[in-house]
Amino acid sequence: MVGGGGLDLLCNGVKIHHVDVPHKDQNRLEMRDLLAWVQSNLIKERPEMFIKEDSVRPGVLVLVNDCDWELCGGLGAELEEKDVVVFISTLHGG
Repeated sequence: MVGGGGLDLLCNGVKIHHVDVPHKDQNRLEMRDLLAWVQSNLIKERPEMFIKEDSVRPGVLVLVNDCDWELCGGLGAELEEKDVVVFISTLHGG
């Protein structure tokens, strides 16, 4: 998992995380499971800058293996071992 565009600051400045996310259904891990895990385990402060309700907040680009997550199924996108998920903030201060 990779964070960029300032999102890495929410995770103590670490840009790349290799994660093993436990999930309820042993045969299927979805993006919603990863987001919940990230919020609980990686985001140290200001989770509202990353999460809004049960999804990423507007202005956060999400890529799964270099493909827009909406094309992969959004929150229901199935993740597999070795998938690369990238979160990039497209919002900038001025």
